[in-house]
Amino acid sequence: MRGLGWLAGAALLATTGLAGAQEVRGLRAGDFMVGFGAVGVLPTNGGSVGVIGGRPEATNSASPLLDFTYFVTPNFSANLIAATTRHDIRVRNSALGDVSLGHVWALPPTLTVQYHPMPTSRFSPYVGLGLNATWFYGHGGSRAGAVNRVRVQPSVGVAPSIGFNYEISPNWVANLDLKWIMIQPDVSVNSGTIRARADINPFVLGATLRYRF
Repeated sequence: MRGLGWLAGAALLATTGLAGAQEVRGLRAGDFMVGFGAVGVLPTNGGSVGVIGGRPEATNSASPLLDFTYFVTPNFSANLIAATTRHDIRVRNSALGDVSLGHVWALPPTLTVQYHPMPTSRFSPYVGLGLNATWFYGHGGSRAGAVNRVRVQPSVGVAPSIGFNYEISPNWVANLDLKWIMIQPDVSVNSGTIRARADINPFVLGATLRYRF
């Protein structure tokens, strides 16, 4: 996660100098941007566990990020992010103590409608509201001795966001984006012997460099 913050800060410092002499193009209807960067996923963690009690918990994670943005008008855009992250999962403070459930991969594509109140400015903030669908796969890793099967079900939820674009040149744009995503999957352990609901609900911080076509 420190690496993600360093990347965002270094990119902003570098691009500020490059952009100084450039004329501002601004955001226009029909703009299409493809971005590549990094994303950090920070679960807030909550929920409940049947039978043994306790609280489900997922660890922080980071990964490369790919995103796509299309401007319907200068003020409104649609954004899609694509990334996949691995999280260790466990139950904390149960009747059996802390119970490791191994790890799982999350695939959380999120489609967001964004409003840009300052489309003609080099620094262009926005707010957004999106829909997320998260699939979980690749269950594995080290588990507690009594755990032989873990399944995390898909989840659908809302995803409000804030962020900004910073125009470096007519074709290059730096972006920083913060989302809160409602991810609340049902979890079954040992073929349903123990069931839980994990309120993962992460903050998702992404930094990308975008190319505008």
